Amino acid sequence: MGVDIRFSQSYYWLNSWILANIIQLATQDFCNRFIDYGIDPGRRLYDQMVMAARCGVANIAEGSARHSTSIETEMRLLDVARASFDELQGDLFNFLLRNNSEVWAIGNPNREALWQMKLDAPHYSNSYLHDAAKHILFQKSKFDHWLKNDCKEIVANALLVLCLRENKMLQSQIMSQLESFRQTGGFTENMTAERLEARKVQAAETKAPACPKCGRPMLRRMQKKGQGQGREFWGCSDYPKCNGTRPI
Repeated sequence: MGVDIRFSQSYYWLNSWILANIIQLATQDFCNRFIDYGIDPGRRLYDQMVMAARCGVANIAEGSARHSTSIETEMRLLDVARASFDELQGDLFNFLLRNNSEVWAIGNPNREALWQMKLDAPHYSNSYLHDAAKHILFQKSKFDHWLKNDCKEIVANALLVLCLRENKMLQSQIMSQLESFRQTGGFTENMTAERLEARKVQAAETKAPACPKCGRPMLRRMQKKGQGQGREFWGCSDYPKCNGTRPI
């Protein structure tokens, strides 16, 4: 597979990025309403929760933008995003414990409704920034019954569920990238394959001699070590499958 440099902002179409933006907006609102100076006099908790949500969004974007040039980097950054939502989840869990509040169990009607709520597929025009903003706000409105609630325990539980959903999405995304890497290789491998293919075409166009073993065009190579270091020779363009050589 050749090198394919794709549009770097394709993450706008990812449900994981869209849900991450919903969580970020809801976390900012939650902190503004419920993390006051009484429980957080130094504003450390406020900053940490808001930054955890922001880092989740930013790392999904940065990782996905690196898809074409480094699947490994993409996977690492998606994992950092997952860790950020884990951190936010921990703060929300502690908030509920601190307020002696119930954490919704599996089967709770509110939890199930939030878990099953589907996100619409995005359909953007050329004004994708404008359209993405409208799409995110519309998708967020589906959850506002819980996220805009006056009861802080309901909002905290709702955010907890959305963090769990987000992490499940990111896990699936990471596994998908791992499978893609297994099938197509990474950027370095594909760059090497691209260069080798170009050299084969160049050898054919310059009428290089045919390989004595397989008949394919040969390439000028240089011995890198040993007694003849620096000496040029003809090497098969299908190396390492074929190790045919000719002297120059």
